[in-house]
Amino acid sequence: MTPVELSRTVLHAVRCAVDEGQLSVVVPERVVVSEPGAGGCGEYATNVALQLARAAGKPPHTVAEILRPRLIAADGIEDVVVTGPGFLNFRLDRRADPLQDLVREIRGQGRRYGHGDALAGQVLTLRVPYEVRAEVVADAVVRIVATQGGRATVEHRGGRATVQHHGGRAAVEHGELVDLRPVPAPEDPAPLGPDAARWALLHPAPHDRPRITADHLVQREGNPLFRVRYAHARVRSLGRGAARLGFAAEPGPLDATEADTAVTPACRAPTLQAAALHTPLSDYPRILTAAATHRAPDRLARHLVTVADAVLPFLTCVLPIGEEKPSAAHRARLALAEAAGTVLAGGLSLLGIDAPEHL
Repeated sequence: MTPVELSRTVLHAVRCAVDEGQLSVVVPERVVVSEPGAGGCGEYATNVALQLARAAGKPPHTVAEILRPRLIAADGIEDVVVTGPGFLNFRLDRRADPLQDLVREIRGQGRRYGHGDALAGQVLTLRVPYEVRAEVVADAVVRIVATQGGRATVEHRGGRATVQHHGGRAAVEHGELVDLRPVPAPEDPAPLGPDAARWALLHPAPHDRPRITADHLVQREGNPLFRVRYAHARVRSLGRGAARLGFAAEPGPLDATEADTAVTPACRAPTLQAAALHTPLSDYPRILTAAATHRAPDRLARHLVTVADAVLPFLTCVLPIGEEKPSAAHRARLALAEAAGTVLAGGLSLLGIDAPEHL
């Protein structure tokens, strides 16, 4: 729970107390949540009870005790302690922050994030024609199937030519026969170079005709491959910048606290950008499983575009700006950005495409 979310939770508790007749006050427009002062405890504290006491006609400590049960019942709060004349101190339930848990999971698993056992024990034989797009799609399918515990071999029509590997060993046994017949490439994609050529063949759905044009090489927003690779390169650049500033990634609350000095207002609460990024990152394992089950690397390619489009707006708030000093919020934002970078790098690798450190 971020300080902004905690502030909203406190305001909601005040409104409930007013609606139920336990407090007779005007609900304030905002509540300040900051680090606990001397004698406080937990991660955050607020003086809202002292702020409301005069209007409520009650001692601050009594006001705090009225609000405390409602606050303890709120999601994300583990305990609330009243200290001093009526300060409310919060100890947060870190397990209740799904975004932090997700970032820790991705950091712990690295490029194996999203790997599972949905196809464990299954052996697929991919039968493909002698055609460049079919060959590239089959190669990507073999990689993706392996992430779900399966094994795939390739068989050309008219003769067996298995060259794919799993776990460092050649996979030669027959299994379930799968015909891969994507719409052929209209021309040789080799002039685009290996990365753009593979993207041009893998990004469209199998029933769509691939475009073999120089548009896949231009460095502009209209090029999905550029956005994906640029997002990854930006994340890596931010990591290098953070190292120069003397801090590293660490999962935690993304919003700056009142104790952070010289915080740029535009970057005080990047909650919306983070929320937009949470869904595509948490969906990645499901997409990877679907791509393996349906032998559809295009699903993975399109999802990487979704991740890139979600992370790029968020990256502007990762590093300190102007007179800002590196804070816990910056470390948490960097951890989230690097989690997105891990997903982008892992997904590109499965498609056989390079994830550049510089672009």
